[in-house]
Amino acid sequence: MKISVIGCGYLGAVHAACMATLGHDVVGVDVDAGRVAELTAGRAPFYEPGLPDLLAEAGATGRITFTTDVMAAADAAVHFLCVGTPQRADSYAADLTYVDAAFRSLLPHLGPEALVAGKSTVPVGTADRLAAELSGVRPDAALVWNPEFLREGFAVQDTLRPDRLVYGVPDDDARGRAVDLLDEVYATPIAEGTPRLVTDRPTAELVKVAANSFLATKISFINAMAELCEVAGGDVTQLADAIGLDERIGRRFLNAGLGFGGGCLPKDIRAFMARAEELHADPAVGFLREVDSINLRRRERMVDLTVGVLDGRPLAGARIAVLGAAFKPDSDDVRDSPALDVAERLHARSARVVVTDPQAVANARRKAPHLRYADSVEEAVDGVDAVLVLTEWREYRDLDPGKLFGLVAAPRVVDGRNALDADTWRAAGWVYRALGRP
Repeated sequence: MKISVIGCGYLGAVHAACMATLGHDVVGVDVDAGRVAELTAGRAPFYEPGLPDLLAEAGATGRITFTTDVMAAADAAVHFLCVGTPQRADSYAADLTYVDAAFRSLLPHLGPEALVAGKSTVPVGTADRLAAELSGVRPDAALVWNPEFLREGFAVQDTLRPDRLVYGVPDDDARGRAVDLLDEVYATPIAEGTPRLVTDRPTAELVKVAANSFLATKISFINAMAELCEVAGGDVTQLADAIGLDERIGRRFLNAGLGFGGGCLPKDIRAFMARAEELHADPAVGFLREVDSINLRRRERMVDLTVGVLDGRPLAGARIAVLGAAFKPDSDDVRDSPALDVAERLHARSARVVVTDPQAVANARRKAPHLRYADSVEEAVDGVDAVLVLTEWREYRDLDPGKLFGLVAAPRVVDGRNALDADTWRAAGWVYRALGRP
């Protein structure tokens, strides 16, 4: 089947490459000529494990092309809208400028009985609005919502072997054909046992934001418990182990630490609150304000821990190594990164901060050019008064504290992700502190 992918940023590039890997003929369309050139050359414009190999393999077979010309998508049977929905500058609401622009650029080029499938995370009601606009231009076409559930660092796996597929389809004569087309697109994962849910469009739009809101709530809950553990003398990791053994709760995502960030979770829960308010249903999701507040509070608490570990030395002028700039490991994404935010807070209080990260230094430099950066852990920690582990990259979890001991001015480590073995670091002579632990 010929498929078009409109928007080739993070979501679109991964989706296009994976659809080609599943055997479809794919044309990716993006307004950014530089991005198109990179993808055409088989290079991913961002760090995502496995994606460069898929781009190279698909390019070699001729099943994927990238262009700035939306007319190249005209004869595709299914068109996936994969553009971003960032938070608006003036409110919590999602900015739908890119979704609307991509959709309207595609309208004049839709073929007979085309299927437009939205994958972007949008406020509920967006799909019905676009469907009404589509029916006025192309009555024989149909619009569905097929939300994405990608995790940065695992996006290829999540597309090729998703844990579920959701089709938000119209309740009219186009319903059956829309389901059949999407089933053909996803024939391989369906054959491998991926669950498929067919819903109405509003439900499909709500699935992604509801899932992200639940995940954010679980993370903020354990971080709230970490605050209590700190004042009560408890250990939040042991607390999480204990409550995680309850099968109704589960242990996953009960890891207390610096909290969540990135380009999805924070802006999605805020957009959810904004849309609920527009629908006069804001009391139903009012708890998300506290979820957001707890999450942001962790960043200032990390600054407090850093001050405390210095044992009376002023933060101003102290040399601090920050290990991690990306918002999570296996990514170079620094959007709303808790690690980078903490580094900037320390810098604002006149600490001498140096930041390192296995993949995100270039992006961090662009976002925070006033900070100092290092290309390796050894360079970052040389002569520092404290080391902060703020992104739980495997290479940071596996650090040998004995080897680093002789490089620092003072062996003090603050574990912002509860990723290190406290006993091992203390046995090596380090002062160890972590969020929610004695």
